[in-house]
Amino acid sequence: MTRIDAIESVNAGGGSGDRAIVIGAGLGGLAAAMRLGAKGYRVTVIDKLDVPGGRGSAIWQDGHRFDLGPTIVTVPQLYRELWAACGRDFDKDVTLKALDPFYEIRWPDGTKFVAQQDTDKLRAEVAKLSPDDLAGFDKFLEDSAKRYWFGFEDLGRRSMHKLWELIKVLPTFAKLRADRSVYAHAARRVKNEKLRMALSFHPLFIGGDPCHVTSMYILVAYLEKEFGVHYAMGGLAGMAQAMAHVIEDQSGAMLMDTEVDEIVVHKGAVTGVRLASGLEMGADIVVSNADSGHTYDTLLRNHDRRRWTSKRLARTRYSMSLFVWYFGTKGTAEAWSDVDHHTILNGPRYTGLLKDIFIKGKLCDDMSLYVHRPSVTDPSVAPEGDDSFYVLSPVPHLGHDNGIDWAQEEPIYKEKMLAVLEDQLLPGLREKISTEVVFTPETFRDRYLSPFGSGFSIEPRILQSAWFRPHNVSEEARGLYLVGAGTHPGAGVPGVISTAEVLSTLVPDVESVK
Repeated sequence: MTRIDAIESVNAGGGSGDRAIVIGAGLGGLAAAMRLGAKGYRVTVIDKLDVPGGRGSAIWQDGHRFDLGPTIVTVPQLYRELWAACGRDFDKDVTLKALDPFYEIRWPDGTKFVAQQDTDKLRAEVAKLSPDDLAGFDKFLEDSAKRYWFGFEDLGRRSMHKLWELIKVLPTFAKLRADRSVYAHAARRVKNEKLRMALSFHPLFIGGDPCHVTSMYILVAYLEKEFGVHYAMGGLAGMAQAMAHVIEDQSGAMLMDTEVDEIVVHKGAVTGVRLASGLEMGADIVVSNADSGHTYDTLLRNHDRRRWTSKRLARTRYSMSLFVWYFGTKGTAEAWSDVDHHTILNGPRYTGLLKDIFIKGKLCDDMSLYVHRPSVTDPSVAPEGDDSFYVLSPVPHLGHDNGIDWAQEEPIYKEKMLAVLEDQLLPGLREKISTEVVFTPETFRDRYLSPFGSGFSIEPRILQSAWFRPHNVSEEARGLYLVGAGTHPGAGVPGVISTAEVLSTLVPDVESVK
């Protein structure tokens, strides 16, 4: 469907009650469009990028595919359930490959910890670091399972927009010590500082400071061990393309290279959107997969807001940002044989570095790096014999008082990153690089319209989670809904896919609307 056809199709159905617009083709927006299509809505997805996927999209350059954001798939049953809701078979559209080991964590002194699914092998890794911590590690896994079944399978898969829903679960929050941070919980179970890091770093995958994010997020340890860690062949960008095909097969439309300027509200209810071109598109419901801060502060700027005012948003704590260096290397497929799909390189500090990034807004030389080498699993990411990499470093977002001039800092920081990589992981890298792309916090701000260039929207602290987070059904305008990282249950691929599942419980089927 062409852009003009899509716009005319939406505007032609005035008053039919089945028109839905989804703002943003991130994974949450695509999942929402699939859910709405299954309910009988005529869905149009609008995105400013030229390809679907949002943070999960890709860039193709000089024969390399650079997957820009998420690199792993966990809880695969979520995607199978999503496809099944649309009468489709996920495994016919997407091929998942299990990764085991999941990732290797390295420290500057040469110590390693290999995260994997087999419990005995995992306990052996713990014993290498600190045999005295084995009993505490076993207890940590038990703690993780309890929080998974409550935090993910219960709270994470239903709406939390009613205060009473929060009040009902407060005793369970108290029993599970949700007030304690992830790091503090790990520190109570194990004494070895490296093991504490290995058990507590997971909130960084969703933009949270392990020293301040609620200990409910230790559920990730159980989630990974129980269901494994997978890679979608073709990357998350390939999965996003498969989701777009489902939407089009449902007679939905993908309107790319198109930016929404405003959500139009009349007498307290949404009536559609206004594009940056000035053209208006009508809709009976609008679902925003844009960052919740952008949704309320920009897309609803001309509408009086009761809860998510500019003043309140200014007090909100956002996740850290990211410095990501994507590069291709020539003739290295057989090189660096000890470097697998995922490697985490720790700097000499852990809690101190977190404080500098999240609290002080300070850019530090002793960086920690997340290294993604998908070519060892998926040869399609690079020309034959070559590699595609991305290396990510958590950095402060743009909202701190001592702002960083990224135009000046980008080449400096990249050179420091290169020095760490050559010293600790990829010797001789400099001479092998054939092509590259760099994303700074300013890229996240401009490409994804993310407030302060945050990598994962609102930080998932306890008073910014569940009922305290922007709700999936907006209280600011009837017919407005939110999905994606900035709403409940939160960031991370399982989280944003779950926001669409929650949405499906709030939006009526078309038959009941008419």
